[in-house]
Amino acid sequence: MNKKSILVTLLTLLTMSAMAQVKVEVSETVELMAILSRTAGFEEFSGNHAGQYSQDTEAWFASYKNHPTVAYYQDIRDKQGIAYERVTNMAVHLDIEKGKVKLIGDRKELTNGWQNVDLDDFVKRLNKFYTDTRFHEFFEQHQAFYNEYLKAYEANVAVNIHPEWFSRFYNGTEPTEQFRIIIGFNYGNTNNGVSRQLAGQPRELFAVCGYWLDPATGPYYDLSLPIHEFSHPYVNPLLDNASNTAAMQAPGQKLLQLAQAAMEKQHYPEWQIVINESIVRAAVVLYMHEHGFQQQMVLRILANEMMNEGFPWTLDVVSALNYYSAHRDQYKNFNDFYPEVARCLSKYIEGKQKTL
Repeated sequence: MNKKSILVTLLTLLTMSAMAQVKVEVSETVELMAILSRTAGFEEFSGNHAGQYSQDTEAWFASYKNHPTVAYYQDIRDKQGIAYERVTNMAVHLDIEKGKVKLIGDRKELTNGWQNVDLDDFVKRLNKFYTDTRFHEFFEQHQAFYNEYLKAYEANVAVNIHPEWFSRFYNGTEPTEQFRIIIGFNYGNTNNGVSRQLAGQPRELFAVCGYWLDPATGPYYDLSLPIHEFSHPYVNPLLDNASNTAAMQAPGQKLLQLAQAAMEKQHYPEWQIVINESIVRAAVVLYMHEHGFQQQMVLRILANEMMNEGFPWTLDVVSALNYYSAHRDQYKNFNDFYPEVARCLSKYIEGKQKTL
């Protein structure tokens, strides 16, 4: 091998190594949107799951509950349904530079309610909240708390995340995306998977995972959450394909009907969400099995999905995904296999209806 070939090989290995490292971080814009949502009374960001940090948040921002930006934000929530992942979608499309909040990336990526909001006006009002509340001062005061948990999260969770799996499994290609785990310290049991594309940069995939402190045992580490959230940016867009929508609509609507109470409890009002969650939850089980996670842990997660989370068909989908994984010579990518998932779910529904 000549020197040029050796250099190319080394550079390739270094690039792959860099991509394989999952960055774990705190984001000022994620905390800003979560705390604005909490101050505005958004239930999903209002839990007291972070111990002293939750108390500090309440103490600092309590006097701003009647801030003009909060009232405005409550109004667009009511009118446009801004909640959950839509909050996170905005957060990753914000940056703070020289004390000013600004929008970054493609505004077309801000969908599901945001398309009906005057984004420039929203950012202007958000800046006023940011300045009036002395938000950056609050954020800086808690750096030691953030950093201690980020270090522990890297050691307990991030080491188990292998980015190359996602692109190969879903797209059949080597990874080009940048994977980032953001801890939402005011997210509690809210977790989201979102993405963004900045000009001239790799596509970024974010697993925004909530912080949860058990007063008796300490911080809670869920190894399955980043796997789940990193899958969403691959799975959700597949329903943008008209043929996939046509194949999935009937089983999706029926599954929503069969598990309506459980879906309502989890704020999954649309059949598309049920389908995406069904695939992602099964993919987590397959990922953990393929990467040698303890069998007891994998079985516990599978049982939880089937018996507690309202997805009793998860084992059927896991079996379908396992077939896909074993027959990649037949399926270039997961989009090619998508009709088989629809058939799998339809078969489950047929069997379920026979027992009703």
